[in-house]
Amino acid sequence: MRCYAGEKIALFIDGSNLYAAARLLGFDIDYKKLLDFFSTKGRLIRAFYYTALVEDQEYSPIRPLVDWLDYNGYNMVTKPTKEFTDAMGRRKIKGNMDIELAVDLMEMAENIDHAILFSGDGDFRSLVEAVQRKGVRVTVVSTVQSQPPMVADELRRQADHFTDLSSLIKDISRGPVPTKGEPDFSKAQSILYSEVGGEKTDYVP
Repeated sequence: MRCYAGEKIALFIDGSNLYAAARLLGFDIDYKKLLDFFSTKGRLIRAFYYTALVEDQEYSPIRPLVDWLDYNGYNMVTKPTKEFTDAMGRRKIKGNMDIELAVDLMEMAENIDHAILFSGDGDFRSLVEAVQRKGVRVTVVSTVQSQPPMVADELRRQADHFTDLSSLIKDISRGPVPTKGEPDFSKAQSILYSEVGGEKTDYVP
C-alpha cells in the first residue's frame, strides 16, 4: 500500500463487491480494524460505504450493520433495491450503487490527495481516469487470488496502484469472537447480497 505521510485519504467501499471478494478469499472483514488500519496511512478524511437495502421486509437483518457502521466512523450511502422480472419470468432484485460512488468521488477529488477504491468493477475505469486528471492518486483494492479473479484488468491498469485484498487479511480480518455490541456482519451481508443480484467480474487476463 503506497501511502505518504500527511496525505489526505478517502475510502470508497463498494459493499457488495468487497463482500464477494472477501468471501472468495475465505475471511470476514472487521470494519473497525479496516478503519484503524487506514487511519495510520495518512489523514483519513472520509470512509464511504455503499450498499443497497431491501426495504420491503418488516425487519431487515442488514439494518444493525448499517447503523453500526454509521456510528463508527463510516459515511453510509444507501438506497432501496429495485425488484423486476427477467425475460425468463424469474424475480430479480437489483441494487447498483455505481452512480452514487462516482458522484461522491468526483466531489471529493478537490479535497483529497489519495482515493482508495474497494471494488474490482471495470465500469469505474473512466471514473478513476477522471479523478487522476484532477491530481488524485487512486489505489484499487480487490483480488486476483480468488477464482474467478474479482478485478477487471482495465481498472487495475488504470489505477496508480493495485493492492490485493489478500495482502490485507492480517490487518483487517475478524477474529472468531466479535467485538461487544458489533452485529453479525457475515450473516447480515450474506442475507442481503444473496438477495441482491451478485456483482459479476469482468476481469480480462
